[in-house]
Amino acid sequence: MVVTIQPNDSILNPLSFSLDLPPLPQPRPLLMVGHGTRDPQGRQAFLDFAHAYHQLDPCRPVFPCFLELTQPSIFEVLSQCAVEGYTDLSVLPILLFAARHNKFDVTNELDRARQAFPQLRYHYGRHYGIAPEILTLWRSRLEMLDSPEFNPRGIGRDDTVLLVVGRGSSDPDANGDVFKLARMLWEGSGYKTVEVCFIGITHPRLEVGFARANLYQPQRVIVLPHFMFTGALVKKIYTLTATAQQQYPAVEYVNLPEIGLHPQLFYLTRQREIETLTGQVAMNCEACKFRLAAIAHGADHSHHHHHDHNHNHESHSHGHHHPSVNLDHLPSYHQRIWQVP
Repeated sequence: MVVTIQPNDSILNPLSFSLDLPPLPQPRPLLMVGHGTRDPQGRQAFLDFAHAYHQLDPCRPVFPCFLELTQPSIFEVLSQCAVEGYTDLSVLPILLFAARHNKFDVTNELDRARQAFPQLRYHYGRHYGIAPEILTLWRSRLEMLDSPEFNPRGIGRDDTVLLVVGRGSSDPDANGDVFKLARMLWEGSGYKTVEVCFIGITHPRLEVGFARANLYQPQRVIVLPHFMFTGALVKKIYTLTATAQQQYPAVEYVNLPEIGLHPQLFYLTRQREIETLTGQVAMNCEACKFRLAAIAHGADHSHHHHHDHNHNHESHSHGHHHPSVNLDHLPSYHQRIWQVP
């Protein structure tokens, strides 16, 4: 039987916990950009997060929007901002890692809106990354799984494999960050080992992750979905975990929930917002394939991340690959992964 841990209801209501957020230097309107999903529950989870974040400090308006797959779009919300007379906005990509969406697609949508509304000025923030708050959040949930309530058989960490599941990206830099996050969670944890896999786009996939985890003959496998909100992919992880349970009936599988509306996430969001107000946004771009391609063409974008690469998001398929290249096929994947649009 698969044990699926549900988010604690008390953290879903921002009024149920005390959170002392640092003050904003100025009340600049905030645009919060989510990835987008066709899953209604996932869409609502992002809107709930934006609403709760605004409730914690209603000194300035907060506008949620989505990059793709659902509404409202970035352009639609910025059109509303222009009509209402706003000219200066902070923009936060509510994304865990700096992959193509963060570096490329959101910025191109902002550029498109700027052409339509030249009075708009953006102060673009950075993704969440491997922040101490994220590590603390996951470590606290893993500690929770040691308690008798969630571990009635008393299986020790030395008989447990941690399986970290990322979304998957066509950007090797972002995929590498998932491995780094997993390693930082594992170091000193006492777990037998940690395996890393992805639910889409790149490899190894989740099915391979289960196979690798079971090579260590664990009594328990903890599945950690490194996602901010629920959605179709998180639900797919749970479905595949149930299939793995049938394949390996002697192993206990535990599904952790996605991050959700967690106080640590609210606090980290405030830090990212303050960065846009103080001009302290800094991104590690050394291994970014978009930056390396720019250098090869004689234009070093360094750490500014304007990423104006004439990419039209409207022609961008959700699979993040050229239609003629199958990223599920490993040879094609290796040929394609370091290419840029």
